[in-house]
Amino acid sequence: MTFGNGTFVAVASGGPGVLAMASANGTSWTAGTTSQSTKEWTSAVYANGQFVAVSDDTINEMAMVSPDGITWTSRTSAADNTWTSVTYGGPSGSELFVAVSSDGTGNRVMTSPDGITWTSRTSAADNQWRSVTYGGPSGSKLFVATSRTGSGNRVMTSPDGITWTGRTSAANINWVSVTYGGPGGSELFVAVADNGTGNGVMTSPDGITWTSRTPAADNAWTSVTYGGPTGSELFVAVAYSGTGTRVMTSPDGITWTIRTSAADNSWQTVVYGGLAGSKLFVAVAGSGTGDRVMTSPDGIT
Repeated sequence: MTFGNGTFVAVASGGPGVLAMASANGTSWTAGTTSQSTKEWTSAVYANGQFVAVSDDTINEMAMVSPDGITWTSRTSAADNTWTSVTYGGPSGSELFVAVSSDGTGNRVMTSPDGITWTSRTSAADNQWRSVTYGGPSGSKLFVATSRTGSGNRVMTSPDGITWTGRTSAANINWVSVTYGGPGGSELFVAVADNGTGNGVMTSPDGITWTSRTPAADNAWTSVTYGGPTGSELFVAVAYSGTGTRVMTSPDGITWTIRTSAADNSWQTVVYGGLAGSKLFVAVAGSGTGDRVMTSPDGIT
């Protein structure tokens, strides 16, 4: 899920032929249409005036683009890999869409200047890469990707999305989501894992050196983001396990507090966005009946 151009957009990995939906407020949703309605879409981002999504279905045309989140057009991916995450960033004037994959031989990254034409890139290792983001201190921003597998190298970084370097992860657990944010002057990368015992969070000020942190509970944390009302910003993470405890928040990425989730669904992704005056956190789930979205103005309620 992502937010851009005044619209929340979510993509799905299964369903009766409708694998995208869009909302202006996070509450009322409109189904999207795509010719690739049987694919399993895993991740979406908004940049350069369009939404771009990737799929893990490994049968070509594993990318799609949309101007509004409703009408989608399929694009040919650089390789028939299991694409798990896509983001946008890079040096000024050389920005790229960057996607990572959990399979492939030496080609688990692909990049595109426009979301249409994709090029394979050599990943730092053939790990199961699950998440990628862009951020960092001014003057040293970089792409950071995290992985479910690997021996001490479950992070890789790149200044441009093209050349990648392996980094030492804080622990050899399933790192499935990474973001960048935090209070001014104390920003950092934060990653969460869907396993681990007392070490399911790790943080880094630069994407290179990582430190284990204790989550609020040893749940299967699936997604983390940063946002909130001015002066009350938080990291918010969601999980697919736990009884009434499938949300946790942190003001700094280091100390975490459990929050009561709206339902014990399999929460997959959380983002922050919205129009001025009505911004909110929105999470989507892979389970539940008629309640696979939950919203919060502050990340707490």
